[in-house]
Amino acid sequence: MDFILPELGEGIEEATVSFWMCEEGDNINKGDDVIEMLTDKATFNVPAPVSGVLKNVFVKEGDIVKVGQKIAEIGE
Repeated sequence: MDFILPELGEGIEEATVSFWMCEEGDNINKGDDVIEMLTDKATFNVPAPVSGVLKNVFVKEGDIVKVGQKIAEIGE
């Protein structure tokens, strides 16, 4: 499953990756906070949309990510 950056709030179109709370290969549960994102207005923790294994992380700390962009994949 594609793990995309969800909407973070009205008018927020992009955010900067602050840090990953887990690494590729880690098992994650739906609802676990996986990544922290920074905007000019706030800091957001983004939860896993499903349970599985975090695979193929496409963004790293310091990257700017647009809402709707794929940031990783979650597999079985």
